[in-house]
Amino acid sequence: MRMQMAAPTSLAFPTKTAFVLGLGLLIPAAMMGQAPAAAPPAPATKLGTVKTVAGNVVTLVTDPPAKETVTITVLDGAKVQQLAVGSTDLKTATPAQLSDIAVGDRMLAPVKAGDAPGSFAASRVILMKSGDIAQMQAAQQADWKKNGLGGIVTAVDAASGTVTITSGAKKIAVETTGKTEFKRFARDSEQYQDALAGTLAQIQVGDQVQARGTKSADGLSVQAVEVLSGSFLDLSGQIASVDASAGTITLKDLATRKMVTVSVTARSDIRTMPAQMATMFAARQSAGGGAGGGRGAAAGGDASAASQGGYSGRRGGGGAADLAQMIGRMPAAKLSDLHKGDAVMIVASEASPGASTATAITVLSGVDAILTANPNGGMSLSMSLGGGGGGGGEE
Repeated sequence: MRMQMAAPTSLAFPTKTAFVLGLGLLIPAAMMGQAPAAAPPAPATKLGTVKTVAGNVVTLVTDPPAKETVTITVLDGAKVQQLAVGSTDLKTATPAQLSDIAVGDRMLAPVKAGDAPGSFAASRVILMKSGDIAQMQAAQQADWKKNGLGGIVTAVDAASGTVTITSGAKKIAVETTGKTEFKRFARDSEQYQDALAGTLAQIQVGDQVQARGTKSADGLSVQAVEVLSGSFLDLSGQIASVDASAGTITLKDLATRKMVTVSVTARSDIRTMPAQMATMFAARQSAGGGAGGGRGAAAGGDASAASQGGYSGRRGGGGAADLAQMIGRMPAAKLSDLHKGDAVMIVASEASPGASTATAITVLSGVDAILTANPNGGMSLSMSLGGGGGGGGEE
């Protein structure tokens, strides 16, 4: 079953892009005629979100793909500057103070390694303030809600840059240009801020695409300024094996009757549903609540629901919507808690549609009663994957 993506609830990438484009200003160019071997090494840089501040020591969570937590000591006399959100030119940065650095700010710093692993020292720091970022995010989220749409890819025309998607009964042409910004969801995360820079060439038939831009009056085309893509699916069934050393589980998916190997990473969210809750949802299922579906179900999206953030159910699936909203409150578990024979429902990402391997985003165990009530695939978790506006409720 294909996943439905919804409008972004956290928009970090425009600020990240601004920082990255300005990195060259921090690295001195080699002198004309100087031999490459004599050029000074480019300084390492750390880019991410401020987690804590204690005096002149900043704890930073760096951006994907590394996404590591490091400590940066801001040296006495360090040059601290603030860059306006959306700016791509570090020459426009204005003077700031060490005391201006706060939790949630975006921070870029050329650094030297410290004495301890994961520690660094910086003589220059560039900030983007969290409040300014929040205002920009709110504006962009509203734009996704108003000008976003999404669905399942049915065709890709690389020559014209057009991606055709289905949303409900509609076929929509997503028209891209050289100025369109492409992003691709990380394999083990449904979060928009974890998305990586993408390309048109990555988009394949069967992928889910969300696009933001200028929509035609009839809603059948969009001139996209941003395109977000990924390949997601819902799996359900009994675990056939668990390989803790490899970080994988295998199961026979009830919907496709195929064996699938699922990688479980540090970012995979594993939860256990209480037995009483599973029985309740199974009863709803039997009474005609949120029904499961086959792999490849169309994703239309719901921009109004997406703007609320968090989980959102697939339209028409009342039980599924309730389940999705409750997952985050269920007891957390670890891979070592999963065993052969356990009933699970999994939200996963694929390297490509139809692949025999996938990477887990969410694993929900304890769902025996639900799968018994729905032997053809159970209910979809239908997570909000942080993407585009999903068509603003269009059918």
